[in-house]
Amino acid sequence: MIDVTLENFEAEVIAASMSLPVLVDFWAPWCGPCKVIGPLLEKLETEYAGRFKLVKIDSDQEQQLAGAFGVRSIPTCVLLMNGQPVDGFMGAVPEGKLREFLDKHVPPAGPQAEEDEFVAEEPANADPASQLEKLQHTVATDPANDEARFEYVKALLLAGRSDDAKVAFAPVIGKTAAVRRFDSLQKLMDAFDFAAAQPDAAARAAEFETRLATNKRDFEARLGKARLLMAQQRWTEAMDELLEILMRDKTWNEDLARKTYIAILDVIEPPRPKVAEGQIPPDDPTVATYRRRLSSVVLS
Repeated sequence: MIDVTLENFEAEVIAASMSLPVLVDFWAPWCGPCKVIGPLLEKLETEYAGRFKLVKIDSDQEQQLAGAFGVRSIPTCVLLMNGQPVDGFMGAVPEGKLREFLDKHVPPAGPQAEEDEFVAEEPANADPASQLEKLQHTVATDPANDEARFEYVKALLLAGRSDDAKVAFAPVIGKTAAVRRFDSLQKLMDAFDFAAAQPDAAARAAEFETRLATNKRDFEARLGKARLLMAQQRWTEAMDELLEILMRDKTWNEDLARKTYIAILDVIEPPRPKVAEGQIPPDDPTVATYRRRLSSVVLS
């Protein structure tokens, strides 16, 4: 459990929710029901063993944060995933209901540590062909290793082997609604397919520029431009275009701009390195910067 203020909100809540669910408990020292539910939440955080993160915000001391989440009474709990609130509840909910709430959202217990170890042990400077061979072998011998499959499909796409990537992705295509990083791979494949379907990508990009010069709210043109940039692996330029959409309409086209932006972050984030026990791996500077930009737009 971590106490969160405006100063550490970005790191402890928004950035953290990109990799696991974060449950925010808005409370106050004078609140009787808060003293009931608080210990229950801390107990469950321990029992769930890292499957979600619990943070507490004193709504009296952090009124700006409480206002941003529309807190009207306490205790109020809000669950965030991928930088966005996805569910919540108010009042001193019984332990059984708390478990039901968490089980709807948190990842199931499983051999995640083994998958993490696989990614962490991959040398950052390994030969790309050797990396692909190792990933292919891991996926073939352990088809349930979602972490290895994500890295394998991503590597194939970035190597220009889209057809091979689609074959490798096919066994998990049904998981895109439940597994964010698989949805991110789908968004990347959509961008590559979009670019491949253009008879003249340069002319199409020029067309998008002309349309945007006339109407900055031509979101279809801006998304198309972002997809062309993604296909060229010009990641930061693509995210800049998606931010232009989000600054004008945060939920356009069923949240497609934000989801595509997160897909790019998932793709460009390097595998997690091994660190000493109790330490947190440092964020990639580009990923950290663009996560902050996303959260500042979404929370504005």
